[in-house]
Amino acid sequence: MGVRIGSGGQVLTLDTLVRLGRGLRAAGVPRRLSVPEGMTAPLGCDAVAVPALLGPLVMPRLPRVGCVYADEAHWWWIVPADSDYALEWPTPVQYVTGAVVHDAPCVPDLIHRPDGTLPYTPPIPLYLALCRVTGTTPSWSRPVSA
Repeated sequence: MGVRIGSGGQVLTLDTLVRLGRGLRAAGVPRRLSVPEGMTAPLGCDAVAVPALLGPLVMPRLPRVGCVYADEAHWWWIVPADSDYALEWPTPVQYVTGAVVHDAPCVPDLIHRPDGTLPYTPPIPLYLALCRVTGTTPSWSRPVSA
């Protein structure tokens, strides 16, 4: 059994349709942000992603910047693994474990490399800068409900 496509008479079988569907999903294959050669990540790596429009607003607010990657849609900062512990990153920020970028057509470009051997942006200053540019109150400053 097959599906007839258009007036050209081409028939696509179920196997072909499944293979085409897998090919479409492969375009959004997860890609890992790699630490540049000569750098080490002894604490593991996660990443914090923000829409590209916010990236330039965040950079000058940081006292120290680690590796930053970017494409047309997002900027990603490398942070130590588990930097999301007890933090509610503000919307539209995405916290990405393992520094794995999903749905990117290719690996984003490295746009900032720090001096030294560690790729990390300190997570608390990054969190506070992101709260500031998104107009979000840091989670520890919010009223506690009983």
